[in-house]
Amino acid sequence: MSSCDYDLFVIGGGSGGVRASRIAAGFGAKVGVAEQYRYGGTCVIRGCVPKKLLVYAAHFREDFEDAAGFGWRLEGARFSWPDLIEAKNREIGRLEGVYVRLLEECGVRPLRGRATLLDAHALDVSGQRIIAANILVATGGWPHVPGIPGAEHCITSNEAFELPELPRRILIVGGGYIAVEFAGIFHGLGSEVTLCYRGEQILRGFDSGVRQHLSREIARKGIRVLLRSEVTAVERSDDGSLLARIAGVAGIASSRCDAVMCATGRRPSTRGLGLENAGVRLDAQGGVVVDPYGRSNVSHIFAVGDVTNRIALTPVAIREGQVVATTLFGGGHAVPVDHESVPSAVFSQPPVGTVGLSEEDAVERFGEVDIYQAEFRPLKHTLTGREERTLMKLVVEPGTQRVLGAHMVGADAPEVIQGIAISVKAGLTKQQFDATVGIHPTAAEEFVTMRAKRVSSRAAAVRGSGQPV
Repeated sequence: MSSCDYDLFVIGGGSGGVRASRIAAGFGAKVGVAEQYRYGGTCVIRGCVPKKLLVYAAHFREDFEDAAGFGWRLEGARFSWPDLIEAKNREIGRLEGVYVRLLEECGVRPLRGRATLLDAHALDVSGQRIIAANILVATGGWPHVPGIPGAEHCITSNEAFELPELPRRILIVGGGYIAVEFAGIFHGLGSEVTLCYRGEQILRGFDSGVRQHLSREIARKGIRVLLRSEVTAVERSDDGSLLARIAGVAGIASSRCDAVMCATGRRPSTRGLGLENAGVRLDAQGGVVVDPYGRSNVSHIFAVGDVTNRIALTPVAIREGQVVATTLFGGGHAVPVDHESVPSAVFSQPPVGTVGLSEEDAVERFGEVDIYQAEFRPLKHTLTGREERTLMKLVVEPGTQRVLGAHMVGADAPEVIQGIAISVKAGLTKQQFDATVGIHPTAAEEFVTMRAKRVSSRAAAVRGSGQPV
């Protein structure tokens, strides 16, 4: 379209949108981006990066305690929540500037303002009319808050990063990765934490061994975990505290706290974008329905990242953004996004790292699998006296001996699994793991030394003699 202002216009300045913009501009396309809040998106501004900074801060309490076992004596250590938030804000501001500078250096025009579609090619960006040959929707997701009485008194992960002071008591509603991560953050920084989840076990969708192990470990640390329980109402008391009404099997009818955080899922941010004006199809949760190349049902409108309601991980959004740019401007060299064996981490305390199939999913797909598992007390804690234990697990296809999944709960699990993920993605076998010499003494060496095997199968589950599937 010769009359277009841009070859590609991107709605959303997060990781996926920025990557697509930079790659497209590198191919020679004229690109514009609109961001209504701050460049960097969920990950940089109110997600992965600030969360990890707070996770680091939360680790120091146990590190100070553990130091005594190694001969160190620390006196007078004090924590300041305002100092931490101020330092976090400085770093987030710096990163936002980096994102904008990278766009400008690539020749991309970053705009400030909300973009809405007027029709299939026209957009309004804060009163400015723009015509684009191709449009990419990369607006991410937004926290979902249950519609319970008193929901207006609750915070989400968005507000948790900006609290003026550390809550003395906090109730976290939910059992997903955001819930368990913030439970560890607040507990590590000194809050009294209760985690309330309506499901049978935390981290739905993860391997059952991982779920059970992490639940035990966080409870051992002092986090109160209420399973099969649900917050039904939140009330504000005269003294400013909150009273959460709870229904469930734990026998706890209420919880008095200073903050209630809802970590009850995220929804694609498509409301008010005007996608209906362009005829773009959405799924039941409001996510843009796309093909493996990120293309919607409207051939020149694409979407990447959390707004597509697929795998809500920053590296996935980045890969998807690159695929869209290559598909459009890469001279016919498009490659679809591969969503198989995507590694992920939960920065809980202890953290989780995982890649490939869980035991349950592997049994469902293959009928029978071999399971290699190790659980042990890390060397570090032989001197600290801490009872924390590490879990490591391999899921193996019996016939080919291909490693289908690898899972770990314990210190540095995300760092370890990033390397293991290459092996799983490459389709390496258990024999190849066994042939690899371990690095001693490390926890990671367990992945190449595990020999004890058990068989997990549908038949075993039916007989009641195996792991639940």
